[in-house]
Amino acid sequence: MSNTETSIALEAFVDIKHHNIALLFCNFLISQRIPAKVVPEDNTFVIFCDVNQRDKAKAIFEDFIKQPHHPKYQQAAWNNGEVAEIQNDGPSIFTQFKDQFFRHAGVVTLVIFAICWFVFLLSLVGWGNTIFNEISFFPQLTFDHLLEHPYRLLGPAFFHFSWMHIVFNTMWWWQIGGAIERTLGKWALVNLFLVSAIVSNFGQFIVSGPNFGGLSGVVYALFGYVWWYGWLAPEKGLTISKPIVGFLLFFMLLGFADVLPVNMANTAHLLGLVSGCGLAWFRIKVSKQ
Repeated sequence: MSNTETSIALEAFVDIKHHNIALLFCNFLISQRIPAKVVPEDNTFVIFCDVNQRDKAKAIFEDFIKQPHHPKYQQAAWNNGEVAEIQNDGPSIFTQFKDQFFRHAGVVTLVIFAICWFVFLLSLVGWGNTIFNEISFFPQLTFDHLLEHPYRLLGPAFFHFSWMHIVFNTMWWWQIGGAIERTLGKWALVNLFLVSAIVSNFGQFIVSGPNFGGLSGVVYALFGYVWWYGWLAPEKGLTISKPIVGFLLFFMLLGFADVLPVNMANTAHLLGLVSGCGLAWFRIKVSKQ
């Protein structure tokens, strides 16, 4: 809650039996600038909200309760960056985090997430060179190599070189990829992953050769996809906040300016972004989905 909560009168508004639904509704109220909090009572969870905005909260609740799992409520909570307060006798922080982690991500999001971490952990225990030599991009892109090892078109996306590298990439993959999968379905995310991984990996290979890796080209494709999807079809409920747009674009520019302490796959980032924007435009304007 914000620091102004002490000057705002909150009163009991509605009780909800399911903890996650209560938190989701409370977070959505907060995203709509209605101060609110969750208080557990007996076997239910009571939503308290600003007494002066009760009518507005009532109208929101009437829409919410019809489709509490609509992606716009989850997305609004993420964009707002707020977490509803709950007293200590509620579920533990670990339980809430676990529930949120799996509830936000679909099977495709979780599988790619798990593969990246599995490869990274194997590299930490001494298998790094072996794995990289096996899944890195082709030393030379020939038709024979493509037929023999087609998985190398995707392979570099799964290999990460440091803790910061994999945490940054998989965090954004989980958040943005999970939102795409929940809103548009698993095949939309599969298609986006395949196209952006191939395009970004191929472009980076042309510019710098085969010694690169990471999911960041795909992450920028996810970012571009949601950015343009929210711009072209905001009624679908798949959006990304302007501060995040600004941060990721600025981070990419820093990479091209070569002022960061790590080597960046700048071409992969740019081509990933372009491919994501292009796929969003194609889905909305051409496929009419």
